[in-house]
Amino acid sequence: MPLELYDRVALKIAFPHHDVRPGDVATLVDFVPHPSGGSRGCVLEFFNAVGQSIRILTVPETAVEPLRPDEILSVRPLALVP
Repeated sequence: MPLELYDRVALKIAFPHHDVRPGDVATLVDFVPHPSGGSRGCVLEFFNAVGQSIRILTVPETAVEPLRPDEILSVRPLALVP
């Protein structure tokens, strides 16, 4: 299923320096071309459990997947890296 702008997506891999992990949910807010012709990037906006924006991150399109109806959301504490 192709990704579309403003879809909610889940990460498939971790980005530890940004404290995001597989399964974290984000909103897809833009697509960006790869500077040397590779896979395009996805600009993601992450929100905390009460809906406040906490980070914007660009990741490869291969690092995200659409949410599925057989999944359930959960919460975890956000551990900020100093």
